[in-house]
Amino acid sequence: MTKLSAISNTAAPTPDALTDFPRHAPATDIPFQLLAPDGTAPNPDALPDPQIRLSLYRHMRRIRHFDERGWVLYRTGRLGVFPPFKGMEGSQVGTAAALTSDDWLFPTYRDTGAALTLGLPIARTLAYWRTSPHGWHMPEHLKVLPFYIPIATQYPHAVGAALAEQRKGTKNVAMAYIGDGGSSEGDFHEALNFAGALNAPCIFILQNNGWAISVPTRTQTRAVNLARRADGYGIPGVRVDGNDVLATYQVTAEAVARARAGQGPTLIETVTYRIAAHTVADDPTRYRTDADTAGWAEKDPITRLRVHLLAEGILTEDSDAALLKEIAEEFEAALNEADTYPEPEPAEILDHVFAEPTPQLVAQRAEILREVGE
Repeated sequence: MTKLSAISNTAAPTPDALTDFPRHAPATDIPFQLLAPDGTAPNPDALPDPQIRLSLYRHMRRIRHFDERGWVLYRTGRLGVFPPFKGMEGSQVGTAAALTSDDWLFPTYRDTGAALTLGLPIARTLAYWRTSPHGWHMPEHLKVLPFYIPIATQYPHAVGAALAEQRKGTKNVAMAYIGDGGSSEGDFHEALNFAGALNAPCIFILQNNGWAISVPTRTQTRAVNLARRADGYGIPGVRVDGNDVLATYQVTAEAVARARAGQGPTLIETVTYRIAAHTVADDPTRYRTDADTAGWAEKDPITRLRVHLLAEGILTEDSDAALLKEIAEEFEAALNEADTYPEPEPAEILDHVFAEPTPQLVAQRAEILREVGE
């Protein structure tokens, strides 16, 4: 993971640069963008350092490989049901790469890519989606929470972690993810209000991928610009092109720097699209048509940045091929490691709920053991 580690704020804005934050406030509904879908940059001077651009590309390539191999493993019975994230790499990498390992990450079930970007080992991630106990515990050196399956509960939890860091006097921040559907939940609004009132160093990532399972965004809310929801809680809201990893990274790095400087929370809406199904067990043709997805393939975040890097000479065809080979080898080594983990025992699902099991858990465990004949 060393070579593909997080960028760690190498380009974090200085406090002076924060005085006019948010520079990308949603004065219009057009998301902030640095790189056009054809890979051109209207304002080259605004782009991050070439090394950062290349690192972001590596991260996106790496998590897409995980996503693509995940489909194959699922269909061959070697991985459980998991939510793919193809097309959302720019949103997940651009945001998570702005953190360090001292910060908190609260991912939803679709944010495998964000967790991998921050440093979650691939083998442990595979174990999680295999329901193996080896995937239930996060590494000691990372403050990454297990993938949240309930909708929106992670937002108040992130505020709590941010306030704990604030009271300890650190500069660490908490970042939580949610989808467009989740932003209609009560926990979302309570968390934003709580964070704003207490000036919590928290960054709220709202990934607007167009669908709340099978319900389009336009149906589950009349709001068009979800970043504007921040206005109701007196905190900055930023709308950014989630398929432009450079723009997403820049906006998030500014929000993180702002939180570290004691200037409070930010809501970032990344406008992207879920190209694939809700989960590998889902059939999206039952609720959306080709017309719904038309045009999004041309906005692919990886292709966009690849075209730019090749044109700038930051990447070559040979170095790109070498990168893909390195990523594939890393994944296969991690898969081999995950294959050595033992199969979970049925009663183990209750062993990690509380440090001291409740009487109810003890009774449930005994019932499971009776059912399996132990």
